[in-house]
Amino acid sequence: MLGARLFDRTPQGVKLTVAGELFLREVRKSLGILESATRAVRLVASGLQGALRLGVVENASWDGLVPDAFNSFQREAPEVSIHLAPMNTPEQVAEILAGTLDGGFIYTYGELARALRVLPLAIDDVVAAVPRSWNFPQDQPISARELNGRPMVCFPRQTYPAYYDMLVSACSEAGLTLDVVQEVPTEAAILSLVSAGMGAAIVNAANLGRPPARAQFLRFTDLSVKMPLAFAYLETNPNTALQRLLRVLDTMLQPDVSDGERSGC
Repeated sequence: MLGARLFDRTPQGVKLTVAGELFLREVRKSLGILESATRAVRLVASGLQGALRLGVVENASWDGLVPDAFNSFQREAPEVSIHLAPMNTPEQVAEILAGTLDGGFIYTYGELARALRVLPLAIDDVVAAVPRSWNFPQDQPISARELNGRPMVCFPRQTYPAYYDMLVSACSEAGLTLDVVQEVPTEAAILSLVSAGMGAAIVNAANLGRPPARAQFLRFTDLSVKMPLAFAYLETNPNTALQRLLRVLDTMLQPDVSDGERSGC
């Protein structure tokens, strides 16, 4: 069948021919490739190899549960590559539903698409960010009313309609009327304008772990806007690495997600 003799019989036993030695080397190579392929398939099937395309609201990734989750997942599944895309919640939801993201760390304001599964992770709150040049006392909580008459920097409503409406309503209840002079779509841009002295802002307390040099964060005594952090995904997603990430997140959660709250009050 091979068209060549693989071994010769000698008085001392069997000896491979040149063709036989070549055949043996190639068989060993093939077995090695087969073993490698088998291992790779098993790793993929168990979620230990492959790739994850994830979105994240940027400030949620600086401190706390999200970076801890990435660290734990990479220790458990070092052969899974993570492709991380910073984007806001509405953008993530659209890409998860379209199948271009496997999942995302989002803030759950208002109703979400019924096809999404959501794993609650923590609850953040808000703090004031003010220019240091305004000379507010360091580390002293303030009343929301103390920002009345001050220029404010904020998200455009179309970026986060549900959050924007919650924020405006909470400010009104606390006696604060927002005098918005600038609107920008990300908190990084908001904090840049605060640092430049263009106004104050009400931002996610997750920023506390990354204070800008020219701005300071102040907690509120009378203003709270709860910001539920969650991991969103499609239950129909077949990516086994996603299932492993979900198990990692499950092991990190406390019985009461409020234990993970980063309070601004």
